[in-house]
Amino acid sequence: MRTNGKWEKGAVSAPSAKPHNNPRDQPAATSRSSPTTSEATPAGATMAGTVPKLAAPRPAAAPLPSQSLRSAALAFAPSARRFRVSISGRARSPVIAMASGKEGNGAATKRTTLHDLYDLQGQSPWYDNLCRPVTDLLPYIANGVRGVTSNPTIFEKAISSSNAYDDQFKQLISAGKDAESAYWELVIKDIQDACKLFEPIYDETDGADGYVSVEVSPRLANETQGTVEAAKWLHKVVNRPNVYIKIPATAECVPSIQEVIANGISVNVTLIFSVARYEAVIDAYIAGLESSGLSDLSRVTSVASFFVSRVDSLIDKNLEKIGTPEALALRGKAAVAQAKLANQLYLKKFSGPRWEALVKKGAKKQRLLWASTSVKNPAYSDTLYVDPLIGPDTVSTMPDQALSAFLDHGTVARTIDANVSEAEGIYSALEKLGISWEEVGKQLEHEGVTSFKKSFDSLLTSLTEKGNALKTAANL
Repeated sequence: MRTNGKWEKGAVSAPSAKPHNNPRDQPAATSRSSPTTSEATPAGATMAGTVPKLAAPRPAAAPLPSQSLRSAALAFAPSARRFRVSISGRARSPVIAMASGKEGNGAATKRTTLHDLYDLQGQSPWYDNLCRPVTDLLPYIANGVRGVTSNPTIFEKAISSSNAYDDQFKQLISAGKDAESAYWELVIKDIQDACKLFEPIYDETDGADGYVSVEVSPRLANETQGTVEAAKWLHKVVNRPNVYIKIPATAECVPSIQEVIANGISVNVTLIFSVARYEAVIDAYIAGLESSGLSDLSRVTSVASFFVSRVDSLIDKNLEKIGTPEALALRGKAAVAQAKLANQLYLKKFSGPRWEALVKKGAKKQRLLWASTSVKNPAYSDTLYVDPLIGPDTVSTMPDQALSAFLDHGTVARTIDANVSEAEGIYSALEKLGISWEEVGKQLEHEGVTSFKKSFDSLLTSLTEKGNALKTAANL
C-alpha cells in the first residue's frame, strides 16, 4: 500500500491514472541535439549449487544514509512530468546537457536528448555502468537517465580498478569472509545505494521506471534451480522495491524466469540474441504471472534485454567470408532488422484474450530493453544501435560510448516500427545466404555467458589473492 509517497507492507493497488500524452497518439516528434564536446570511455550466491546466507552488507567506511541518498537524488531529479510510461570502468565520460530551461518547480535545469527521448517518445534511457561512488550517478539522473544496468564485467572493472572498495573489503576479510562472500557484499551495497538514488523516479512513475539491475552469478547460467534460489536470495538481501534481478535467457534458465516471476520478483532477462529465444522469454513471463496466485500483479514487472551490436559483429564476419556483393551489402543491417522484428513479436504477444485477462489483475507488459548498444565497428554510425530503435514502452541501456554519442548528436524520433517490411527482407535474405539465426543466437549466448564467467572468476581470483595478502600482513 502506498502512503505519503512510501510503500508499506500489505496489498498494493494498481497505478492510478494520470493525465499524460501517449506517444502512440501523437505524430512522430523529432528532436536533434546541438553539438557538444564529449569524451567516450570504455566502459551468485556460492555458485557450486548453494547460495551463501550473507548478513546485511557491513561497509567499513560509514555508509551514506539512505535518506541522504534519496534527498540528493530529489535535489538533482527533474520535477514530475505529466508523461507516464504505460508498461503494458571507473572512468566515466561527461554527460553534457544540450539546452537549458525551467522545470515546474522553478529551478533551472538542463534539458537533453534523453529527456526528449522519454517525454516525446516514451523510451526510457538507462545507463549501463555502475561503480563507486554511486553519487557520481546524480548528474546522469539530472540529464535524463532513468535506470541502471550492471553485470559481472562492469563490477570486475569497477572493483579491480578502484581503491573505493578497499576499506569495506578489508573489514569483510577481517571478519572472516571469503572472497566470494565479500564480492557479493560489495556489489549489494552498490546496488542498494543506486536503488535509493533512483527511488524518486520509481515513485514518480508508480513503479514503471527507476530500476537498478543486478545479475545472478554467471556460474549458474546452466542451472535452473540454482538460478531460482540465487534470484530469491539476491532479491531478499538487496531488499529494494526498484531492483531487477538479472537472469540469463539460456535454455536452462527460461524455466527459472517463470518460477521467479511466479514468486513475485521483478526480473531483467538478459543475454537474448534471437527472436525465437525472445518468444520463449515472453511465454515464461506470462506463464509466471498466471501461476503466481497474486490477485494484484501491478508490482511484478520485467524487461527483456535484447542484445544488438554483438549480432552485427558475428554476422558481418560471416558475410565477409561469403564475400559476394549481395552478402557484403548486408553488413551492419542484421542487428537492427532482427530487433525490429522482436518488437513486432512484442506487440503480438502482449495482446489478445490471454494477456487481457492478466491486465485486469494489474499486469504490466514486459518491456523490450535494447542492450549492447555501443558500436563495435568504427565504420558505422556511433548511434546505429540507438537511433533506429526508438519507440514507446521500450528501454535503451547505453554504456559511456553510446550515451555520449546520443547526447551529442542523437536524433529523437519514433523509428522502431518504421521500415518493418525492409527488416523482414533483410532477415530473410540472410537466411537465404545460409546464415542460421538459431546458430547465431546459440554462439552469441555461449560467448556472452563465457565472457561473464571469465570476468567473475578473474575478479574472485584477484580478491582471493588480495585477501590472502591482507591476512598475511595481519599475522606479521
